[in-house]
Amino acid sequence: MTGRRFSRVVLGAFAVALAAVAAPSFAAAEPKPFGHACKAENGVRFCPTGTLEQRVPTFDGIPLDADVTLPATGEGPFPVIVMMHGWGGSKADFESSSPSGNGNTTFDYNNVYYAQQGFAVLNYSARGWGRSCGTAASREGTPGCEKGWVHLADQRYEAHDTQYLLGKLADEKIVYPGKIGVTGISYGGGQSIELAYLRNRVRLTNGEFVPWTSPKGKNMTITAAYPRWPWSDLVDSLTPNGRFLDTGIAGPTQSREPLGVEIQSYVSGLFALGQASGFIAPPGQDPEADLSKWFAATNAGEPASPEDKEIAEKIYNYHQGYGLSGTPAPLLIQNGWTDDLFPPEQALRVYNQVLSLKGKVALQFGDLGHSRGSNKENTDHAFQEQGAAFFKARLQRIGTAPANGGVTAYTQTCPQKSAPGGGPFSATRWPKLHPHTITFSSAAGQIFTSAGGNATIAADFDPIAGTSDACKTVKAEEEANTANYTMTSPGFTLLGLPTVTATITDLGPFGEIAARLWDVTPGGEQRLISRSVWRVGESEENTTSTITFQLHGNGYEFPKGDTVKLQLLGRDAPYYRASNGAFTIEATNVTVSLPTS
Repeated sequence: MTGRRFSRVVLGAFAVALAAVAAPSFAAAEPKPFGHACKAENGVRFCPTGTLEQRVPTFDGIPLDADVTLPATGEGPFPVIVMMHGWGGSKADFESSSPSGNGNTTFDYNNVYYAQQGFAVLNYSARGWGRSCGTAASREGTPGCEKGWVHLADQRYEAHDTQYLLGKLADEKIVYPGKIGVTGISYGGGQSIELAYLRNRVRLTNGEFVPWTSPKGKNMTITAAYPRWPWSDLVDSLTPNGRFLDTGIAGPTQSREPLGVEIQSYVSGLFALGQASGFIAPPGQDPEADLSKWFAATNAGEPASPEDKEIAEKIYNYHQGYGLSGTPAPLLIQNGWTDDLFPPEQALRVYNQVLSLKGKVALQFGDLGHSRGSNKENTDHAFQEQGAAFFKARLQRIGTAPANGGVTAYTQTCPQKSAPGGGPFSATRWPKLHPHTITFSSAAGQIFTSAGGNATIAADFDPIAGTSDACKTVKAEEEANTANYTMTSPGFTLLGLPTVTATITDLGPFGEIAARLWDVTPGGEQRLISRSVWRVGESEENTTSTITFQLHGNGYEFPKGDTVKLQLLGRDAPYYRASNGAFTIEATNVTVSLPTS
C-alpha cells in the first residue's frame, strides 16, 4: 500500500469514526418548555409543571403552575394556543386524555385536541388560583406567593402573566412569536378579549403601555382570539344600567352613567367562590386588588358614592378589553342567549366597535353559557368545530376562517336535556339575522312600585339559588304591582334582542325597572324567555321621561296560539339587587319590538 493510499484510508476511517462519535450532537434535541420534561401520551407530548419547585416565576416573581402540550413530533417552533380557565378553576379545566374531552363544552376544545392539530398548547393556573398561590399548600414557604392573590383579570397582572409566559416559550423556540391564539371560558374569555385588544402591547403596573417583547427582545403579537362566555365590559355585566343598544357603538361612559343595578345573586356567589377556592387579598392590603372592599361597596347599593364611582372607573380601565384603544386581533366571540351573567350584549358591544374600525370579528350565539344556559351538545360541537377552523385559518393558514361580520346562532329548545338546539341560523351581519319585526303596544298607563310582584316567582327564576333550567315553567298569574303587555303569538322565531320604548313617570329615589319576557302556554304555564333591567337615572327621578332599552334576547320559537307577555316591575330580587329607595313608576305608551327570523 502506497503512502498516499494509506493516508486516504486512515483519513477516511478517521472521518467515519468522527462522524459516529459526533452524530448524537446533531440529533434533534427534545423540547423542554420552561425546562420541563415531556412525556408521550394520548398522541401528544405533555410537558407539565410536576412540583411546586418547577413553577414558572412570572414578570413580578409570582410562581405560576403552567403546563405545555406539544404535537407528537417536531422540535418547534409551533403556532400556539393559550387556554385560560374560568373563575374558581385551574390549568386542568381544559386538559384531557382525549380530543373529545367531556363530550360537551370541552369536546374538540382541550390541550390534546389542539396539540393533535399541530399546535403547542399552554394551560396555566392564573395567579391566585390552583397551585399558582391559590391553595394554602401552594403558598406555604413560597417566596412571591405572599402577594400572589387574584387581581380580577387585570390587564397589568393576569394579561401580563400570559404575555410573559408566551415570551419565554418564544425565546425557547417552542412557539412562534407571531402565531398566537388565545381562548378561554368565562374568566378566561374576558381575558381573551383583553389580550386581543392589547394585541402587541403590554400594560405595565403603572398603567403605561409598552411594546410587547419577549424577555430576550422578540416582538410578540396576538393573532386570533376565541372568547367563550366572556364579558367585554365588566361594569355593565355585574351592574347593568340598561343603556346599551345593539344599534350603535357604546361610548366610553355608557356602562357607568348612571351606575347600574347589581346582579346580586351572581356577584355574591362569585365572591363566595373566590373566597372558598382562591386567594383573595386581605381587605385593605392592595388597593389595586381589594375585591373585598369592591364587593362590599357594590353590595351596599344606593346612593352611589364617590368611592363607588372610583371603583367602577378602575374596573372599566383595567379589568376588561372594551375601552382599550386600537383595533383588536381577529375575534370569534361566543355568548349565550340564556346566560344570566354574560349575555349577548357583551359580544355585540365588541362586534359593533370592531366592524366600525374595519377589524375582523364573527359571533356565535346559542342556549349556552352560565346558568341558565343549557349547553346543548349539538350546539357546542358545531361551535367548537368552527372555533378550531378559526384557529387553523388564522394561525396555520389552513382552510377558511368564519366570514368577517358573520353570525351563527342556535335557538333554545325544550326540554333542556333532551332536545337539540334549533338551527343553525346564519347571516352575514347581525341585523340580517333578524330581518323582520313583530310589534305590540299599549298607550294605557300601568303602575308598579319598588315592592315588586310575587317574590316566589322572582326566587324561582334566580339563576343561582332558583334554577339552572332555561326551560323551567311555573303557573302563570297576573302578579299584583306589575305592568303587563300581551299579544297572541302568530307563530314566529325570536332571534335577537327585544326593544322596549316607554314613557315613565317616576316618584321616589333610586328607581329600577326589571323587565321579563314570558311565553305563556294555553295550559296556563309560563316560561322566562328573556330579561333585563333599567336603572332610573338622577335626571329621570321625580319627572317624566321617554326611555328605550333592550332585553338580553334569545333565539326561541313562540308556538302559534301562545301568549307573548312583557312584564315590568320594580323589584326582581334576589337576581337583581332590590333598591334601597321606595319609588312608584307609571308606564305609558309602551311599545315592544321583537326581532324575528
